[in-house]
This record gives sequence, structure tokens and C-alpha cells, in this order.
Amino acid sequence: MSGTISSGRKAGPEVTRRRGGRGWLITGAVAVVVAAAVIVAAADGAFKGSGSPGPGAAGTAYRTAVATVKRETLTSQSSLSGTLADSGSYTIVNQATGTVTTLPEVGKTVRQGGVLYRVSGNPVVLLYGNVPDYRDMSEGLTGADVREFNRALIALGYTTRADVLAAGLGMGYFSAATTTAWEEYQTALGVTVPSATVTLGQVVFLPTGAKISTWETGITPGTSAAPGTALMTATSPVPQVTINLDPSLETEIKAGDKVEIDLPEGGVTTGVVTQVSKVATTNASGVTSVPVYVSLDHPRAARNLSSAPVTVKVATGSVANALVVPVAALMARPGGYAVEVAGPGGHHLVKVQVGLFDDADGMVQVTGNLTPGQHVVVPAL
Repeated sequence: MSGTISSGRKAGPEVTRRRGGRGWLITGAVAVVVAAAVIVAAADGAFKGSGSPGPGAAGTAYRTAVATVKRETLTSQSSLSGTLADSGSYTIVNQATGTVTTLPEVGKTVRQGGVLYRVSGNPVVLLYGNVPDYRDMSEGLTGADVREFNRALIALGYTTRADVLAAGLGMGYFSAATTTAWEEYQTALGVTVPSATVTLGQVVFLPTGAKISTWETGITPGTSAAPGTALMTATSPVPQVTINLDPSLETEIKAGDKVEIDLPEGGVTTGVVTQVSKVATTNASGVTSVPVYVSLDHPRAARNLSSAPVTVKVATGSVANALVVPVAALMARPGGYAVEVAGPGGHHLVKVQVGLFDDADGMVQVTGNLTPGQHVVVPAL
């Protein structure tokens, strides 16, 4: 199931693990090591002899190998299934009056400063901002829309922050410098008679670039466009991972968690949880989940990937200076666990207590009569 967590935990038939005041109950937590009991059942008492591990080590019919006991910092990780896709979905609504003369091709990505479409030959440009274009803007006006307009002109190189602030009224003020920058920008776009006013419909504010998905039904070049007409839909070209999390695990993930993302082509990148939805959703199969969204630290790592399955690893706990062995080395014994130590003097069992598990890397913290550098028997690959 998407969003199922395989997490760090304490072994036992029923375990409660807490992380930062958050916890969950894990039933049957030791299932991952139960298979090791098969080796013990097949070779009970077979650790009396000596010899090097290999095919049929300790008199068994199983092929084995050895792993080194280490002392290191062990980090528990939860593995989640997610889907990598474009983030955000936009409907681009026209506010100009006239005839649509140019539309972008489906699949094209328009970024800040680019022409989204043309109405009666005049360019309508995309600028970054969260406040939609809703009024004419000109010198002397103030507001959040003016602030993002100024920031866009600065980002495009038509003015500077110092010039905008020279009037002493802040970034949200439409100054003489703003007017000059807007006129220069229009000239660069090919407008023969630049206007000092930003007329409603000349710009479209979106939070990111726009990858054009479809034109709206009935919209083609030559269509009459009235204010309020939806022209096309688009997505953000910024990749995002969506995890459909089991609601019972919701408290284990929070915004701000650092994650590692295994990409489908074998690459690995990092990211951060940006949002854990407060509203659960139910799909057509009746499965309820909580949407979790993850942004990538390096979006270019996921270029050309669309609707791709990924694995997201979230660190859920850590212990320093831990004695660590592979999970596969654990063997179920009456009252607990043991590992088979292999050395020059032969093989013998050592009882251990288990601590933190890192299921993502297959390692476990143990305490017992072991020392770093010893070798323990594990199933051969």
C-alpha cells in the first residue's frame, strides 16, 4: 500500500516507539527477523564444531557468509512509497478584451518574463507572484500586487531594489522607477508604444512557471476573449513527491522533515516535507490516506520524470556509538535473539538484546558479549 512505513523500532511482539513526543504502536514488529529462526531450527546444536563459514556452515545445508560487527551511529529510517510529478495546477484566466491571436503549444513551459499568449497581437506575460492580477497599476499605487510586480521587474533586470526603494515608500509602492522599468520591459517585448500603466490583462501572476497542459474547450487562436475567460490549464514545472500516507502513521511525519529520495533510474536526491494535509482523502477503491508533499532540494535531479514511483526515506531516530550488525544475522532463540559468531576457534552463539532498527539499510543495534571487528554469520546472497 502506498504510504506504508517500514520503520526503526524496538524488537518484541508489540512495541511502542516514540520520536519527539510522537509515537506509534507496531504489532508483530519482529517479523523481519523470524525467518532467521529457520536456520536455528535446522541446526539446533550444530554450533559445537569448528571451521570457516561457507556452504553448509556449522553443519547446515544453507549457504552462509560473514559480516563484521561495527560500532557506529545508527539512524532509523522509514521507507514510504510516493509519486514524483509536477507540482501545482493552474487555470489561466484572461483579463484582457479582444481576440486571442497566439496561444502556447501544449507541453511548452513558460517562465517568468515569457509571453503566455497574445490578445489582439499584444503580449500577455507571466510574472511570479501569489496575488492575482485584478486591477490597473500605475505610479502612486500601493499594494501586495505592486510589491510582487516590483520584485518581478528586479528579477528580470529592468530595475534594482535600490531604485524601487529610493522613493522611501517600500517595495509595495509603484514609483517612477517602476514606471521606467515597465516601459523598458514593454519595449523589449516588441511593444511599439509602451504604456506607463499596467493595464488589467497585460500580466498574469502565478507562483511558478507554467507547463501548458491543455487549451480549454473551444479556445483556439481567433477566439474572442472577454475578461474572465479561462484559456488553458497548466502545471508547475517544479517536481514534487506526493505520498498517500496511512492515517494511522500521520503523526510520524511533519513539515520540515529532511528526506532522502530514491529515484526510479537509480539516482538519489534529497528533499524536505513541505506539507502534511489535515484532510484525509478516499480513492475510488475506498482506501483512505493523508496526502504528504515533499519538495526536492535539487529539482534538476528529477528532470524528464513524470508520474514516476519513488521511495522516500525519513529519518525517525538515531543512536550514537551503537554496536551494529545486519538484521539478517539475528536468530530467534527462546527468550530473545542470538547471533552466530565465527572465528579461528570455531562457531558459537552469543545472546544479544536488540535496540534500534534501520530497516532501510538492514542494520540493527545490539548489546551483548560482542566486540567490533568480530564476524557474525549471515545468509549468503
